[in-house]
Amino acid sequence: MKRVIRFTKMHGAGNDYIYVNTLLYNIPDPAATSIAWSKPHFGIGSDGLILIGAPSRPDADFSMRIFNNDGSEAMMCGNGTRCVAKYLHDKGMTRKNPIRLETLSGIKVLQLHLDAEDKVKSVTVDMGEPILKEPQQFGDQDGQAQYYALTVDDRTFYGTFVSMGNPHFVIFLNEDVEQFPLEHYGPLLEHHPIFPQRCNIEFVNPLTSTGNGGLRMRVWERGSGITLACGTGACATAVAAHLTGRARRQSAIKMDGGTLHIEWNEADNHILMTGPAEISFEGE
Repeated sequence: MKRVIRFTKMHGAGNDYIYVNTLLYNIPDPAATSIAWSKPHFGIGSDGLILIGAPSRPDADFSMRIFNNDGSEAMMCGNGTRCVAKYLHDKGMTRKNPIRLETLSGIKVLQLHLDAEDKVKSVTVDMGEPILKEPQQFGDQDGQAQYYALTVDDRTFYGTFVSMGNPHFVIFLNEDVEQFPLEHYGPLLEHHPIFPQRCNIEFVNPLTSTGNGGLRMRVWERGSGITLACGTGACATAVAAHLTGRARRQSAIKMDGGTLHIEWNEADNHILMTGPAEISFEGE
């Protein structure tokens, strides 16, 4: 028997997902649903599926689950959290500001910035503290930044490991990132043996040599491939850039789909990410 399910297609800086309110619609197999609905031409087309629901803990207002377009479940999506905030506010599901959103990597606090028509224009997300160690995968180095040389195919890449609740390996390139073959090296690095749970891979150029925080990033996302933007990847890139002397604590991360503004707060060590959230269309 067929069921009618309402969905909203949204994007944050081009990172696009299909959003469903599970308070109204049950999705019994979200992994298979994400695969089917995310297909271009044969489905809606997206980077994946995000389910908005009730929280499982009393200190959260709502919850979100994220499924990539290959069916794998992600821990966190920075661009997705901003879109959830817009969905909740603009559809009248809450008037809270900020909103406390439960994810698999903890509660994220979402500060809404409204326009003259009381619609969400942009959102600042407290992404928490970056994790600079990964004991199960790499060995404990007392929280110091982890730098690695990884060889795949015909070359060696030097990068920094940063976790934002999900794993990232940030590589600063000497060549032009615009011309770099992400589709070749991205999957090889994602599946490198040092990453048993796979990894998101960022390729970056500083836009200037002055360390003013301008960075050009392209991303190969674990489970999704090349995407136009990655919020947690932008945060990881800002952290890696500061740790390696390429940027200060505030960065503008330019991606294929738009720019995110990242601040690594020195007082509490938290990462604040600010960027847009847009509704593309709705359907059923």
